[in-house]
Amino acid sequence: MNRNFFKAHPWHGVQIGDQMPELVTAFIEIVPTDTVKYEIDKQTGYLKIDRPQKFSNIVPALYGFLPQTYCSDGIAELARKYSGKDIERGDGDPLDILVLSERAITHGDILCQAIPIGGIRMIDKGEADDKIIAVLKDDPIYGKWKDIADAPKDIVERLRHYFWTYKMLPGETTSNAVDIDDIYGREVAFEVIRQAREDYRKNFG
Repeated sequence: MNRNFFKAHPWHGVQIGDQMPELVTAFIEIVPTDTVKYEIDKQTGYLKIDRPQKFSNIVPALYGFLPQTYCSDGIAELARKYSGKDIERGDGDPLDILVLSERAITHGDILCQAIPIGGIRMIDKGEADDKIIAVLKDDPIYGKWKDIADAPKDIVERLRHYFWTYKMLPGETTSNAVDIDDIYGREVAFEVIRQAREDYRKNFG
């Protein structure tokens, strides 16, 4: 029996999948029930506690990243192209992904197969920080959606509102750090994924 005695690094050691960008492997860090924000430790590949969630807003979907992607110069250039705004760089992290599922998934630190249907062009302190929106493969409800246009407006607004407000302090009504520039569809999401793959190749080989 062949055994793998070593855990693959979720960012560098896991494949995004041969059918990307239409079907991707996502690594999930946090789920809607988490009251602590977890994120990958880039050195070890293990989840670490980033911080307790300070406020009542919770992430509205499975949240993680796409392996072997990177948000660098190419992602910044793409964001400048579509937004017309002065964006100096990508955020220097793997490409984030939100995965919608009708079933409750109780913990992160898992891999899943997801179908991208769109994305959020977010600019965080002047850095491109896109969020791909996807549906869980074979999900009995969300799995029928092929593009962000298929999703009810209330769900899209919930996703947008979370990222617009998640860094706000109590009493604030606007965010000085986060700019939600646009919600885009499937084809632009595919372009963003391909570019994040290319940024990864250029930076990590």
